[in-house]
Amino acid sequence: MEHHISSETITLSTIEDVMQNNKKLVLSQDSKDKVIKCRAYLDNRMASGEEVIYGINTGFGSLCNTVVTPAELGELQHNLVKSHACGLGEEIPEELVRIMLFLKIQGLSYGHSGISMDTLGLLIELFNNQVYPIVYSQGSLGASGDLAPLAHISLTLIGLGEVNYQGKRRNSIDVLNELGLKPVQLQSKEGLALLNGTQFMQAFGVYMLTYANKYKSIADLVACVSIEGYHGHKSPFNPLIHQVRNQKGQAETAKNILNFLDGSEIFHGEKMDVQDPYSFRCIPQVHGASKDMINYVTTIFETEINSVTDNPTIFPDEDLIISAGNFHGQPLAITLDSLALALAELASISERRIYKLIAGNRKLPAFLVKKPGLNSGFMIPQYTAASIVSQNKQLCTPAVVDTIDSSNGQEDHVSMGANAATKCYKVFENLEKVLGIELLAGFQAMEFRKDMKSSLAIENLKQVYREKIPFIENDIEMHIEMKKSIAFVQTLVRV
Repeated sequence: MEHHISSETITLSTIEDVMQNNKKLVLSQDSKDKVIKCRAYLDNRMASGEEVIYGINTGFGSLCNTVVTPAELGELQHNLVKSHACGLGEEIPEELVRIMLFLKIQGLSYGHSGISMDTLGLLIELFNNQVYPIVYSQGSLGASGDLAPLAHISLTLIGLGEVNYQGKRRNSIDVLNELGLKPVQLQSKEGLALLNGTQFMQAFGVYMLTYANKYKSIADLVACVSIEGYHGHKSPFNPLIHQVRNQKGQAETAKNILNFLDGSEIFHGEKMDVQDPYSFRCIPQVHGASKDMINYVTTIFETEINSVTDNPTIFPDEDLIISAGNFHGQPLAITLDSLALALAELASISERRIYKLIAGNRKLPAFLVKKPGLNSGFMIPQYTAASIVSQNKQLCTPAVVDTIDSSNGQEDHVSMGANAATKCYKVFENLEKVLGIELLAGFQAMEFRKDMKSSLAIENLKQVYREKIPFIENDIEMHIEMKKSIAFVQTLVRV
């Protein structure tokens, strides 16, 4: 199967389709024409050797006033790639590198970057042959784009650096030779076109939002299991309550809860308490606010992945080469920080429901085991969830409000969007863990209400769940069951 790179608008769903179905990328004829036209225009502009244009025949950053001779333009771009490959920290997963490659190809295809067909073609070959350059999590300030991470991708194009290929870490040049591909000789501006851009931040956001948009309903589903286990009230989900506030995510959440619990004897039966704690009663308000934020962040990222974010930007039809700041990651940084908050709150209220389930109230045994004291039961899974939620609070300190001068003060305000991305990624992983623990506790609690049936949706879910994770009679190695429950939650969104 193929996906044609073109100027048509792409969405998160487009990227998910390409990744999950392992589609090969093909550059549309329209995109080829734009790329070739832009490259020819740039070559013509530079032919005289007299014009000075930032990053094309000058140094970079604070070296912008240092002019480079025409004979040195290619060497300038090669030096840029080598010198900027300064990443440290953990390697980012191959799945994220693959998204980075796709997004870089998409951004260069619009014909405003001055890239050559040879260079763009080699990027496409890397993607199609599943050659993944080693990219590190640390090094980007989020302006001028994601320089260090993108430099590590670009090393492969000139036969340097290392890649992951067929499960092995290898030298780039060896893999290129094996595939019959030749490194490129970068021309004027090409190194800068490759390195300037927000594709590291974009890739993290695309990955997390793809699944966060699914966790919006999965968090509701997990909460329903806890509602049943806790014998929670149905009144907080009455549509009238949400009509008079008119918050979209709140109303959507209440509707989800009612749908998931439709026909449940437990949910619609008589209650033993007058009202529920906030972690149950305010599920629509809390989950809904997170949903609204996830929706907003999605709009920002879907705009960004259809944008040109390198610099200078070339406009052949207008006879202009403009040096500006589309590489600045502020729109992504500020929304990645907000996404972290939204995901952390879903985890936070989930942990509070776990705490209520193990408290020994509402005819549930303490710590959800038949012989508490002899057994500790679910005491420590709640500890673990609390530890994770506390870590999320630390990770939610915003990255975007920080800025540190770089390049001798020429780059004096940066977004720190890459740090926002990697922090948010950890919060995302933590959410999956807490929801897995809640589902484990929720189904455990439901076993003590066997005198009544839940809804068809919850009973079916429990049946599938119990094929993998048993009811816990006595203390066992809870770590194993927690991991299986987390994996089960992950399968609900990775289908």
